[in-house]
Amino acid sequence: MQKLVIEGGHQLNGEVRISGAKNAALPIMCASILTEDELHLSNLPDMHDVTTMIKLLQQMGVAVESGEQEARFNGAALDKQEAPYDMVKTMRAAILVLGPLLTRFGVARVSLPGGCAIGSRPVDLHIKGLIAMGAEIHIEHGYIHATAKRLKGARICFDLISVTGTENLMMAAVLADGTTVLENAAREPEVVDLANCLTAMGANIEGAGSDKITIVGVDKLHGASYSVMPDRIESGTFLVAAAATGGCITLTHARADILDSVLDKLREAGATVEVSGDRIRLEMTGRPRAVNLRTAPYPAFPTDMQAQFMALNAIAEGSSIVVETIFENRFMHVQELQRLGAQIDIEGNTAVIQGCATLDGATVM
Repeated sequence: MQKLVIEGGHQLNGEVRISGAKNAALPIMCASILTEDELHLSNLPDMHDVTTMIKLLQQMGVAVESGEQEARFNGAALDKQEAPYDMVKTMRAAILVLGPLLTRFGVARVSLPGGCAIGSRPVDLHIKGLIAMGAEIHIEHGYIHATAKRLKGARICFDLISVTGTENLMMAAVLADGTTVLENAAREPEVVDLANCLTAMGANIEGAGSDKITIVGVDKLHGASYSVMPDRIESGTFLVAAAATGGCITLTHARADILDSVLDKLREAGATVEVSGDRIRLEMTGRPRAVNLRTAPYPAFPTDMQAQFMALNAIAEGSSIVVETIFENRFMHVQELQRLGAQIDIEGNTAVIQGCATLDGATVM
């Protein structure tokens, strides 16, 4: 059984190079399906999901040459427009091949994703959007079967903000006939990064980063070289770890402009934060102050940073309230923090934390 053995009571100090963002890398890798030319990606994170996505693309017929933090993708020989269950069940982002396959080849067969431990992530928004663009879709034996002679531009308004839904339909729209408008679109930086890569490949996209994205379809995309954005969640996690232990840390190859809500909360907690170019320096010289937070879609406080701040609040001075609005099961870490002595009460989607001076070591999972 894999495990981490951690000895507490030490400040975390030093310098860390931030990796490429997984949530940007995965959809950008899927963009390689959209062209028969080579797509060269750099700053890819060394993560299991990236390796799995490479295997899925190779299984479809995409030629992949991998190096250190980079890879070259060539979809000229792609001949299998299918994402099987054994791939999708381990990586929900595999649903992102649906739009690219359908818009380039006119056919796609993609397994429905399995359950998610932290909450529901329905794919019906993807399906409704593709149907609005003229696709014929039916679900059979756990697979989405989609066909279309050529997708047509459409105006699509999302019932709920969906990052992967926005990304899938944006990729589908780049080769569609006419103009597609995505209303109530996700504004996350990872969506913008995908749009920037697609633009480098010849796509016509405006409004990425706002809640209205307009895509004018083109006949074909070409190859490109693109560097994946830094991971804002990895950045925030290191900063919170240093703040919780009273340390001093410098992040390199980071982006402060996509971390505003996190940096504001760290300053509120008592940390000194300085930004210079792609470097972020944090120093905490005392016990953190408790901070209230409420998760919401970007540019508000990210749900992926909620657990880290919960740990910070557990040893902070004072009491705090954390409200989770994105996923219904995202307090699974609370029971483990309580095993360490954290004083946390849960009521629905709200956690009330009373900070302790110290926590005790314990076995957790």
